[in-house]
Amino acid sequence: GLFVTDYFTRTPRKLSPFRSFASIELFHFHIPEDTVIAVWNLITFKEQGGTFGDQCPDRSITVYFRSGAPSVINPLHTHFPRDTAVPGSFAVTLTWTLPNRTTGVFNVTSPLPGDWFLAAHLPKDEGKISVKGLYEECQYLFQPQLIVQRLVNIAVLYPGHLTEQSMAPHNHSCLYKVFVPSYTSQVLVEVLRCHGAEGCPLWLRVRAKAPPLHNSTALDCREHAPCQLVLDLPFWQHWYYVLVEKHPGVLGTVSFQVTVQLTDCSRPNLARPPFLPSSTSMNMPHSFGSAGRLVLGDSLPTGPNGTKHLVSITSPSGERCWPIRPTLRNELDTFSVHFYIFFGPNVSVPPDRPAVFVINLLPVLDSGGVLNLELRLNVSSLCGENVTVFGCLNHEVPLTSGDNASVTCETEHLAGFLLSVNTTASLSRLRIPYPQTGSWYLSLRSLCGTQHGFEPCTNVTAEVYLRAYLSPCINDCGMYGQCKLLRTNNYLYAACECKAGWNGWGCTDNAEAFSYGFQLLSTLLLCLSNVMFVPPVAIAVRSHYLLEAAVYIFTMFFSTFYHACDQPGIVVFCIMEYDVLQFCDFLGSLMSVWVTVIAMARLQPVVKQAKGPYPDGCPIAPQVLYLLGAMLLSMALQMDRHGLWNLLGPSLFALGIMAIAWTARTIRRRHCYPPTWKRWAFYLCPGAMIAAAAVLLYAFVETEENYFYIHSIWHLLIAGSVGFLLPPRAKPSGHLGPLPRRKGCGYQLCVNEQEELGLVDPAVASINSICTS
Repeated sequence: GLFVTDYFTRTPRKLSPFRSFASIELFHFHIPEDTVIAVWNLITFKEQGGTFGDQCPDRSITVYFRSGAPSVINPLHTHFPRDTAVPGSFAVTLTWTLPNRTTGVFNVTSPLPGDWFLAAHLPKDEGKISVKGLYEECQYLFQPQLIVQRLVNIAVLYPGHLTEQSMAPHNHSCLYKVFVPSYTSQVLVEVLRCHGAEGCPLWLRVRAKAPPLHNSTALDCREHAPCQLVLDLPFWQHWYYVLVEKHPGVLGTVSFQVTVQLTDCSRPNLARPPFLPSSTSMNMPHSFGSAGRLVLGDSLPTGPNGTKHLVSITSPSGERCWPIRPTLRNELDTFSVHFYIFFGPNVSVPPDRPAVFVINLLPVLDSGGVLNLELRLNVSSLCGENVTVFGCLNHEVPLTSGDNASVTCETEHLAGFLLSVNTTASLSRLRIPYPQTGSWYLSLRSLCGTQHGFEPCTNVTAEVYLRAYLSPCINDCGMYGQCKLLRTNNYLYAACECKAGWNGWGCTDNAEAFSYGFQLLSTLLLCLSNVMFVPPVAIAVRSHYLLEAAVYIFTMFFSTFYHACDQPGIVVFCIMEYDVLQFCDFLGSLMSVWVTVIAMARLQPVVKQAKGPYPDGCPIAPQVLYLLGAMLLSMALQMDRHGLWNLLGPSLFALGIMAIAWTARTIRRRHCYPPTWKRWAFYLCPGAMIAAAAVLLYAFVETEENYFYIHSIWHLLIAGSVGFLLPPRAKPSGHLGPLPRRKGCGYQLCVNEQEELGLVDPAVASINSICTS
């Protein structure tokens, strides 16, 4: 046949260490119908500082593949919530072959058409908390590319018609497809009038949705006469592919006829009518195939290398399907959908036949949530009988069995989920995260328990309460999790992000959970460590640094209540919105650094008032710099609260001002400032060392596991360093007033002798102020 190659690619994305499904990178692809092979080219490369990351360590990358919906992954081997079904997926681990680049290939032969999802992540790390912009982090970028080859002009088989085919010596196989509409209980594929060099040296293979594989349902026509392949309970509204291939080593031409018969369970004594005037009468998609499209008024087309004829069909007796009750879809929000049953939610399950319901999930839109199903038995309706109601949830076809005593929900080609309720266990739940879209069928049957197993009941109609709905997460992630709505391009999905040591898909795994005592201890440490700001406040008030004292009180207050609101567990107390508390905490911390360094600079007054707050006319603090710093820091925090330059920039600027002021005094006085060794040895050096230790702990030691006590130590060290670094301020003396100011425009220049000497305790020293104008 003729092949067409399609290429698809996605933009590279940065991968993150796995913590929960919210930390993975999800990629969405669409594979067209009639695809015979799909090849994913998985490209991974390192970057550091905008260049190739040759020095970055090699970290393995895990990629998951799943058709129809995102993969439900569990790399940390945590426990899933109760009554949760975990669908399977493929996984590939990529290792590095080059210093900064690696490539992996994942092939899928005859993939299922439709949506495919790739999920990629790095291994879990130690959870180090790094300051943004402190150093160039290693980034691991992942880019998947998809190459598909699909067949065109696949011959279409029409139910009830013969297709003659002659397979030339150089041909090894012939591929056909047939569309199976709803209410089809059986598909029969038969090879007739097979003539070859060695009898009928053919293999007959059939598969739903995609071309057959080596392990698909197969039949050796050489050993079976007639060569018939029967498929019970086929998928509805899907293409079935029929592959007829030669045995290996067979030479010469092989001629045969192939036909397909569909059994209509809605009319058990009749098969599909041999002549359907249009594709719409079979609910076929418009892309019907190239071997001939049935249009109203057209005759049946002739297939390649053969002709089509009508075939008389009889259906085996006893095959029938039961009425399917629809559900009403009520959308409340994103991934919040309720499916209501007409004349429900209480439904009756008769003893002689099952009750079947259908739940339709929209393509793409509904696959990112959780499908929830709940059955509750009304015990009073059983009249004392030992009745068990079994429910089978199957995808794309309802499970109907002639044996009413069977309790299985699986067949050779069909998998399902089983629910059961009885007098002892009257409630049953089922949760399917990231369900495949399409039609889900729920079949309810009532069976009576006996000594020999289950048997059909007589004259007992069970009543059950049925609830089906779609939710974003399982139980809204519980008390220790947050349900997040995530987006990749135009695809939405939801996932839980757990906290306080809880893990799992629904944040229900408490293997590493924090106890209540531990949560209380961490909260108290983070909050009460801010009490260390009380001594700096007292020192500032005693030295008449009232503005600095107000900033320290502001910082202490908002840091305390911010950490009380920022806790991951249940020991949480918020006096206002979290964002407001965080902004005020960060602003107070930066302002504390700013005003302390500006105070250490001892700037000469820019404006001197004749009648100041002090009787001797001493200068007031440089309020302009304080106000300018507050405005600039507020702007910077609004732009990026976690950036390195938000802390480093104002600190370096203030230190530069202090260095200039100290250098000017040193040059004017011709000796080092501050001049006393006691000030350096007992205050400046210890304060600088304490502040440096706090910065090193904050930048390089703090992780998620040790955050509560390392950050508490950070509070203690920063507050302690302020107490050492805050300079003394001399108290003005009351016996010497300012000199009379000269008439006209003039300013007083005040020089405080003791302040220039940098004395520690100005309270015990006599002060003489000399003011000149």
